[in-house]
Amino acid sequence: MLTGRRPDRLAAVSGAAVATVVVCLVAGLAGAAQAAVMGRFGERIGVIEAVAFASCITTLVAVGTVLVARQSLSGLAEGARSPAWMWTAGIMSAVIVFAVALGPPRVGTTTTIALIIAGNLVASATIDRFGWFGLEQIGLTPVRMVGIALLAVGAALTLIRP
Repeated sequence: MLTGRRPDRLAAVSGAAVATVVVCLVAGLAGAAQAAVMGRFGERIGVIEAVAFASCITTLVAVGTVLVARQSLSGLAEGARSPAWMWTAGIMSAVIVFAVALGPPRVGTTTTIALIIAGNLVASATIDRFGWFGLEQIGLTPVRMVGIALLAVGAALTLIRP
């Protein structure tokens, strides 16, 4: 057994945790491809139009997935009864998709994704630190701060063109 770790923490690394890691890595790959495709799509039909069209496709896929997985749309009705602040997730998604459509043709796919990730990391560390949105508070250690700083430097370096 590893010292300094509680056995129940080790047991928490389950098949579900591994599956979550895999899904997140695949999402990272999809995000990079999405940026490249959305950048071209935005150039072709306009950034705002590309965001709107992609959002329609996302809605169709999401509603279809709910229907197949749940055999009902009742969960969507429950969402409508949830606190309005939870609905801001949809607005945030639109901001992300807009940035992904706007960025690649102007600063490149790598820089677009690096800046989004840097912003994500700073915001998520702040959310964790203060336990916002009802989440567990997770401290901001010196190691985590160095990681955030290194990512910010990396994002800035991607702006330098050869």
